[in-house]
Amino acid sequence: MKLKYVIDKKYDKQFVGMGNKIVREHFEDIYKNSIQYLKYTQKQYQATWDEIGQNFFRYIAKETGYNWFYPEYECVVSVANRGISNWGHKPKIIRGWQENPYSQRRITAHELILSHYFEIYRRHYSNHGLSDYQVWALAEIAAFALTSLTETAKKFWPWDYSGYYTSHNYPQIVSLQNELKNVFLERKAFDEYILTGINLVKKYKDIRPKK
Repeated sequence: MKLKYVIDKKYDKQFVGMGNKIVREHFEDIYKNSIQYLKYTQKQYQATWDEIGQNFFRYIAKETGYNWFYPEYECVVSVANRGISNWGHKPKIIRGWQENPYSQRRITAHELILSHYFEIYRRHYSNHGLSDYQVWALAEIAAFALTSLTETAKKFWPWDYSGYYTSHNYPQIVSLQNELKNVFLERKAFDEYILTGINLVKKYKDIRPKK
């Protein structure tokens, strides 16, 4: 298993949202003037991730009970986006370049877990008929849990004391996140946690990210 940090202008550009007007209007110039720094950041991110990468991939496979579905994932170092997963359609995520090479680890791990959760759902649970946004909510919550509620996870970013935080940009998932905390802590298997989440998320009709 490997996470490879890459420069991919075309992929980065397609995710410049409507809310990022300055970057959208000046993307070409911003990219041109940032490319040497992107390349530097790419190397720094890769070096610090590689310190934990194999242990992280083994940890997630063990905790979820599912091996990773691709031998290599790519992380596009972005001038425009802080963090984007692919919702399980290809082994590729995005991470912003303006971060400390060590502190970027947890959100990078979070985005990888989102991708992994979507693949698990798509391949093994799609008969439950959840919307993409319901699966997204469960994936986000699972990522918060797997990056904070185990002793192993805490060792990957020992400086991070934010824990299973709810002060994020998705207030619409906080109630469900709180409901699922003890479910995660008391789980006998990750599949049990998934199934409980599937049943609980059906109560939430409008759970899509707010623009």
